[in-house]
Amino acid sequence: MNWDIYFKIIKAIGIRYFLLALFATILFYFIFKNKWRFKKIQPSFPQTKDYAREIGYSIITILIFAFIGYVTNFYEPVAKHTFRYSDINTYGWVWYIAAFPVMAIMHDAYFYWTHRLMHHPKLFKYLHLVHHKSTNPTPWAAYAFHPFEAVVEAGILIVFVFTLPLHLTHTFIFFFFMIVYNVYGHLGYELYPKGFSKSVVGKWINTSVNHNQHHQYFKGNYGLYFLWWDRWMGTIRNDYDTRFEEVKGRSKQENVASLTI
Repeated sequence: MNWDIYFKIIKAIGIRYFLLALFATILFYFIFKNKWRFKKIQPSFPQTKDYAREIGYSIITILIFAFIGYVTNFYEPVAKHTFRYSDINTYGWVWYIAAFPVMAIMHDAYFYWTHRLMHHPKLFKYLHLVHHKSTNPTPWAAYAFHPFEAVVEAGILIVFVFTLPLHLTHTFIFFFFMIVYNVYGHLGYELYPKGFSKSVVGKWINTSVNHNQHHQYFKGNYGLYFLWWDRWMGTIRNDYDTRFEEVKGRSKQENVASLTI
């Protein structure tokens, strides 16, 4: 094992996670905490122990993600069997660009079905309970997985490299997008505008409100980037659209009342 490469991967994954989660936390949970409090999906704020738990498990997740990334990309006995390529001209720019939406669709399907499976009563406490300890998640919950769940989550990389011809930059860029959207999903605030959840496009896009409901109630809303699987399979919460509009319909006047809570 080339430890130098492994540690570089840890550094790359860790820096992205810590910078994005820290930026979101400082902005929404400290600088504008009182000003934007009325916008928070769940009005209360997590305790210090919640942040500590989320960060602690996230560090373990980063180590696991980095290891699987190293094995699939740089451990030759495994990497030689993948569809990795180094010259973009091998498949051309059309595929290079098209690969990103293909990866998003595949990842969303993988996440939805593995996520639903981890909610099975016989698996939940061994795989997914750790993540659901964040009933009122913060940006740091993005990678707060039990080690077993971290392996499951990283499994999409294995699917990618053994089924798709991918340039090394594909996964670097795609998983940067993934952590950005994951931090947003656990932000505790909704960034999309009022009416988005019922719009022609927005009804198929996952939102922070949608995923926050999943953490608060444990059932329904299993999607990652999109909501088509939830809508097709009937697992989207019946009160999702109402909740979205309630959150986005709050007035600034409510901020004064929320500060007294």
